[in-house]
Amino acid sequence: MKATEQLTDLRGRSVEDLTQRLQEIDDQVFRLRIQKSMGQLEAGHKLKAVRRDLARVRTVLREKQTAQAAG
Repeated sequence: MKATEQLTDLRGRSVEDLTQRLQEIDDQVFRLRIQKSMGQLEAGHKLKAVRRDLARVRTVLREKQTAQAAG
């Protein structure tokens, strides 16, 4: 899925859904970091992609929270 498609999908979700997705991705980043530190991570590029997904979710969540506070 391209980044623009992913952002469109994320912007269509509710704040609660985004918060849950944020927690899931955060846990996934944690597990990947542990695997990397133990030398068990085979796909090192996956950590970078997951961190970018985490940033996208945080950005959209921040946008929604700012819009709710303003409106």
